[in-house]
Amino acid sequence: MKIASRKSKRELRHVRVRRKLSGSPDRPRLAVFKSAKHIYAQIIDDLKAHTLVSASSLTPKVKEMLGQEKLKKTDSAKIIGKYIGELSVSMGIKEVCFDRGGYPYHGRIQAFAEGAREAGLVF
Repeated sequence: MKIASRKSKRELRHVRVRRKLSGSPDRPRLAVFKSAKHIYAQIIDDLKAHTLVSASSLTPKVKEMLGQEKLKKTDSAKIIGKYIGELSVSMGIKEVCFDRGGYPYHGRIQAFAEGAREAGLVF
């Protein structure tokens, strides 16, 4: 009997979703990845295979926004969502397709998406 890990199951879900979901110049893909401590996001044009905007909890400007106080990971995910939303809107990207990376729409992924929507992204 084969036992699949949580990581391999997530990767399978991501592959299954990516078959149907791809970013275009009109509507690029907002991809999210989360690790145990950090969250990473990119806005990608899949036709050119080019990253248009990226942000993470390790980006220097985001680290300043997060400050020295200890925030919950969901709160920091919402701040990062707002940051990448503001960056993309300033670049003229208003509509994206959201690629949650095989993660359930819950917790940090949901907080990230709400922050991006508050900043003006439509998905």
